[in-house]
Amino acid sequence: MSNETRTRVVILGGGFGGIYAALRLEKALARGVPLEVTLVNRENFFLFTPMLHEVGASDLDMTHIVNPIRALVRRVHFMEAEVAAIDLEARQVVISHGGDAHRHALEYDHLVIALGAITNFYHLPGVEEHALTMKSLGDAIALRNRLIECLEEADPECCRVKVPLLTFVVAGGGFAGVETVAAVNDFVREALRFYPHLTEAQLRVVLVHDGPVILPELGVRLGTYAQRKLTERKVKIRVNTKIAGMSAAGVTLGDGTMIPAKTLVWTAGTTPNPLLGTLPCPKERGRVVANASLEVPGWSGVWALGDCAVIPDPHTGKPYPPTAQHALRQGRVLAENILAAIGGGQKRPFVFKTIGLLAAIGKRTGVAQILGVNFSGFVAWWLWRTIYLSKLPRVEKKVRVALDWLLDIVFSKDLVQFRTLRAPTMSRAEHEPRSAATVGSGG
Repeated sequence: MSNETRTRVVILGGGFGGIYAALRLEKALARGVPLEVTLVNRENFFLFTPMLHEVGASDLDMTHIVNPIRALVRRVHFMEAEVAAIDLEARQVVISHGGDAHRHALEYDHLVIALGAITNFYHLPGVEEHALTMKSLGDAIALRNRLIECLEEADPECCRVKVPLLTFVVAGGGFAGVETVAAVNDFVREALRFYPHLTEAQLRVVLVHDGPVILPELGVRLGTYAQRKLTERKVKIRVNTKIAGMSAAGVTLGDGTMIPAKTLVWTAGTTPNPLLGTLPCPKERGRVVANASLEVPGWSGVWALGDCAVIPDPHTGKPYPPTAQHALRQGRVLAENILAAIGGGQKRPFVFKTIGLLAAIGKRTGVAQILGVNFSGFVAWWLWRTIYLSKLPRVEKKVRVALDWLLDIVFSKDLVQFRTLRAPTMSRAEHEPRSAATVGSGG
């Protein structure tokens, strides 16, 4: 069947929502459904974000939690590109690739908006310039490099200013912040044995949270348990406290306290992709409003899901939370609804109740709430690893991650920094003969 008779579907974003929609449409293509599906993403891989903090703390190899999109979907056309503009009225998307050298429009019959969210620094002075984030694979690698860099710089006896180098601050007491601070704490304390001039007493790991208890999504009981465990492991927790800014001198808190620190990891806020602000469709707090079937009202053939969409829970009337377990299921339902719209079938609403929430808090300890039942300690940690390993796409990656975890029990954490710098080369000047005035100078 010719391409002209195929229904054109364009998916913007390769996160959980976009990838799982593409995977479901891939099955339809295998059945011979006349579709032309294009997935656009700025990176050529799908990142399994729940394990991101483990890359930052050297528990996992950085390539083991990413899957090449081309290996996940073979019949779906993939384009590594930036989305430059979306024209809902003209039913086209402008993309750019090759360093913005190439721009062209993609026509669509159905558009899936799955652009996710970006980090929000709330205009706090110096935070965007100095802080690290934990949203991408590059962020995790940058954090790992920073931790090792600080230890290396602080170890020589000639280092006179060790406090800022050995102080690590994480902002945000949600899942990302708690898992990050636990991973950072484990990493730097375990690494100390390789640095003879550093002591554990010199380390300071701080978690700053603006609420009364960390992990508020899990309730007071599990949040309090997590706080106690982290405190026992010498993490300083500042609750009911906000970050006010950051400078070269350190991190400033809302009460005026200054923490001398070179490292601040910001996990305290996100905002929808700014490209959504250019769309004429209804929005709520910057997110696209969709109905229960994941359609954007008033715009035929336009769909939205994941972090960038507001989708109502029919039971509570409140929007579904922007979590991976919701996004991947939304992707599947959305794909089925597109197929129903094409074939004249009945579209179904997205209905899902959170199965569980889990967080790893270091040292083979975790907290979890599964079907309303609370778990903590080793059992919760084991559940965390078992459930997320089962959700990681492709058997190859599951095996690699399982092996990494096994080796982590036996061997120490890797202290190698990942650099992308070019190796030293000889300059043209060094090839040229030196002048008489310089020959023999310098002893």
